[in-house]
Amino acid sequence: MDIGKLIGMLNADKTQMVGAEDALPGRSEPAFQVPETHAVLGTALRPPFPDGIEVAYFALGCFWGAERLFWEMDGVYSTAVGYQNGITPNPTYEEVCGGKTGHAEAVMVAFDPGKVSYEDLLKTFFEEHDPTQGMRQGNDVGTQYRSGIFFANDAQKETAERVRDAYDRDLRASGKDPVTTEIEPAGPFYYAEDYHQQYLHKVPNGYCGLKGTGVTCNIPAAA
Repeated sequence: MDIGKLIGMLNADKTQMVGAEDALPGRSEPAFQVPETHAVLGTALRPPFPDGIEVAYFALGCFWGAERLFWEMDGVYSTAVGYQNGITPNPTYEEVCGGKTGHAEAVMVAFDPGKVSYEDLLKTFFEEHDPTQGMRQGNDVGTQYRSGIFFANDAQKETAERVRDAYDRDLRASGKDPVTTEIEPAGPFYYAEDYHQQYLHKVPNGYCGLKGTGVTCNIPAAA
């Protein structure tokens, strides 16, 4: 068989979402421990967070570079990487990469809305990756690399849909493909292994495959 065709077939398999009947069973407890403190910000990695801190969840490809985008924003209290909106409880990185858990590589962002708005987070989300690629980001192919916004409440849902729709129009007007970002209720967020947390702080020259479309995300006014 032609090698190029074989690679294409293997990648195509990675982009098919696993069904509940074929997903891994997982486990009732995490398979590993994660640190309590953010390696850069020095804040708590897990709730409860201080009064007034809100939480948002985003999936935009490999979570190493994605997390750094948010911890560098003023007003962000803490960030963490994990696995979200899948099927298998308490998965490991190897299981997620195998495509049999249904999870996306996600970033939890705890933020102070008095200093940085949810719309500001969405602007970073849309501009810093390509939300038109379906089950991939660049050379990273698989359902775990899909673009997603997992809302924590109705207000986040409304805002995410409004910004998504406006950005989709701007992308199409620029000759780009339509947005494939899924907007879904936030399912359980399973923290990733210790070495993934703030990875690009621990490994400054580590891999980051994120690349935006070059189209500015203009935030539309609420109706």
